[in-house]
Amino acid sequence: MRAVVFDGKRTEVVDDLEVRDPGPGEVRVAVRAAGLCHSDLSVVDGTIPFPVPVVLGHEGAGVVEAVGAGVAHVAPGDHVALSTLANCGTCAECDRGRPTMCRQAIGRPGRPFTRGGRPVYQFAADSAFAERTVVKAVQAVRIPADVPMPSAALIGCGVLTGVGAVLNRARVDRGESVLVIGTGGIGLNVIQGARLAGALTIVAVDANPAKEAVARRFGATHFLTSARDVREILPSGADHAFECVGRVELIRQAVDLLDRHGQAVLLGVPPATAEASFQVSSLYLDKSILGCRYGSSRPQRDIALYAELYRAGRLLLDELVTETYPVEDFDRARADAEAGRVARAVLTF
Repeated sequence: MRAVVFDGKRTEVVDDLEVRDPGPGEVRVAVRAAGLCHSDLSVVDGTIPFPVPVVLGHEGAGVVEAVGAGVAHVAPGDHVALSTLANCGTCAECDRGRPTMCRQAIGRPGRPFTRGGRPVYQFAADSAFAERTVVKAVQAVRIPADVPMPSAALIGCGVLTGVGAVLNRARVDRGESVLVIGTGGIGLNVIQGARLAGALTIVAVDANPAKEAVARRFGATHFLTSARDVREILPSGADHAFECVGRVELIRQAVDLLDRHGQAVLLGVPPATAEASFQVSSLYLDKSILGCRYGSSRPQRDIALYAELYRAGRLLLDELVTETYPVEDFDRARADAEAGRVARAVLTF
């Protein structure tokens, strides 16, 4: 079968990958569409260290082909969006409703694939850049069949992370102000999460002025090409600032632009060894710096909710899909994503 494989030096679209049958508590999914997320590119450029060879992709949707023993919530033929969160469901964190903190879901890459008889790693417990993948049952969330696959694919990462960061982690309230630094796939979902939460002022910042129209479409009330001008709109600072790029100097700007009792939420992924600085005294007015993993999401609940919000016309998904690419055109999709020509490139099978 076809897949995008990274061997540590280059990416290649191969056609000889094999995937095993699902075991107990697992599901095999025929992937129909998969979003190309910045995290996939971060594996390729070394920002995110990961063992190789690895099948990339972690933002996908498809149709259930087969289920292992004990799986009852999905069946062959069901449409599903995939979550990267392979949590155990039984530990204290899962029981508290915090599956993103499950230690079984962190740093345990599996190898359900083989190529030429040799095992190949699975990225983010998902590997959506393959015609078929095997995931834990908890990662497959049933969605209505009328949600288009390219749009459904984006729920599993960009929407869960961006919208989830607003609703679950920051808990933005009605009438509050939100600053969003970076309007890529994650930033746009932060913007529409803030709109859903009832934020009054939503300031989007991106160096590319061509992104203004789409940022406003998703809910931005203001658009700037530099954070230096934020104080003209929010003289006292923002109640919430979301850094969605992954650059330490922008993290500093997010902290510096907070109002009293403000929160800076870090969503961008800088290199693993990166260090950021801030003025300690600036935090004494009850300001906070919050990390956020995967939008602090509960995927079985949240993916189904976001699918219904989409169907009700309240959550934008189709507008995120700038262009779809056959998987064979991965290099073109990657080039467009790296150049910022698309909000989200989506690979199709």
